[in-house]
Amino acid sequence: QVLAGLRQRTGQPWRVLNLSASGALTRDVIRDQLSRLPAEPDLVTCGIGINDILYTGPGKLFADLRALIAAVPDQTVLLDLPLPAGCWGFLGRASVPYVTRINRTIRQAAAARGLPVAAVSAYFRPPWTGKFASDCFHPSQAGYRDWSRALLAAITLPETRTTLRSA
Repeated sequence: QVLAGLRQRTGQPWRVLNLSASGALTRDVIRDQLSRLPAEPDLVTCGIGINDILYTGPGKLFADLRALIAAVPDQTVLLDLPLPAGCWGFLGRASVPYVTRINRTIRQAAAARGLPVAAVSAYFRPPWTGKFASDCFHPSQAGYRDWSRALLAAITLPETRTTLRSA
């Protein structure tokens, strides 16, 4: 959806790479994906951290996020995490302060590098009906439209796209 939006806005072909994988942890992206980035992507996006909430202790999670953000290519667009208010019952409500802290860490580390952050937390919001896939965890196409809007809002298109190149 973001690729189509970029092509529509600019009339140019784009090569967009997303650092993330379903089920991956932040340390997996650092270990498995960063070293394999092809040269000359037009845009790199990175949305990771939700699975870490369940499988990584806070100290390691925050350290991993900072390490990842320090290592991504210049001008990567990072995504913050959606706030689960109003979904997943008590677990969603209880996790909002923790996710807010994670998002603050993402924004601070990104700001230190001068990297933009797509505010998924501001776009992927209630009402939740129809925004989740059948697994009730991952976004549906409708949910990803919200994520795409957040990404497109975070991307500043320069006069010439070549200044967005990250490698």
